[in-house]
Amino acid sequence: MTSSSEKIPVSVLIPAKNEEQNLPACLDSVQRADEIFVVDSQSSDRSLEICQEYGVNVAQFYFNGSWPKKKNWSLENLSFRNDWVLIVDCDERITPELWDEIAERIKDPQYNGYFLNRKVFFLGKWIRWGGKYPDWNLRLFKHQCGRYENLSTEDIPNTGDNEVHEHVILEGDVGYLKEDMLHIDFRDIYHWIARHNRYSNWEARVYYNLLTGKDESGTIGANLFGDAVQRKRFLKKIWVWLPFKPFLRFVLFYILRFGFLDGRAGYTYARLLSQYEYQIGVKLYELQKFGGQLNVNPGQPSPPPKPSLAQPAGVSKDESQP
Repeated sequence: MTSSSEKIPVSVLIPAKNEEQNLPACLDSVQRADEIFVVDSQSSDRSLEICQEYGVNVAQFYFNGSWPKKKNWSLENLSFRNDWVLIVDCDERITPELWDEIAERIKDPQYNGYFLNRKVFFLGKWIRWGGKYPDWNLRLFKHQCGRYENLSTEDIPNTGDNEVHEHVILEGDVGYLKEDMLHIDFRDIYHWIARHNRYSNWEARVYYNLLTGKDESGTIGANLFGDAVQRKRFLKKIWVWLPFKPFLRFVLFYILRFGFLDGRAGYTYARLLSQYEYQIGVKLYELQKFGGQLNVNPGQPSPPPKPSLAQPAGVSKDESQP
């Protein structure tokens, strides 16, 4: 086991935009990493000042409105000095116990990546029930072996510039870590609702693609007997065909998966998820009504996509290329 002062040969990648409330705790939790990159999207708050205080690398990402999004661009363009990369969102924390496990597991030549399990906190409480735990995410992997899938959602506006619910396609074997990472957002419910309004644009397009039989090449695929996220994708292909999904989402989370055991926080979370499912359904109807677009004039041509432009701050152009 490594000492707490010894750096671990892992490069941490943190996508960010206006995250002054979450960044300090996130950066505190990843100090055992040998290298830290914050990939920013022109933050207007104190995010960049905080990064300077912590002495971490900062790269600026300029989204072209289509593809690639922030994490895939970072994996392609940043010059990591370590084979292993750990992707951490600003509202996530890596515990000392998890760092100890990472230090040991990356020595195993059998695996090219590892799933991390998340504990999600909401209104100050760990949401243990409702299907929120375990919550597996492939976040630790050899950066040359993995890229995020493309779910063909890039033509839908207002989905953000960062991969959120896309998953990593990895070459080679994948393992599972025992220690948990923590998901603790210091922002308020306003931001939760605003964020999920954006997510619902993305989810509506994913539902639409599943219902219309969109080609799944370039994705993790759906497999009942695959890994944790492939099984979840298989169940989603069934879920999109069910009626009364907002009601079912509440019943599934709060009753069938015992979300009521999480008290008031569990009830509030269940109601918000039901509302989120309703937003997805309304936007799905909008896509179906307007031929796969969100409320546009059918006679109005869509603007052509702009080229990707991105330049790491404080890193020369040559250094920002693979």
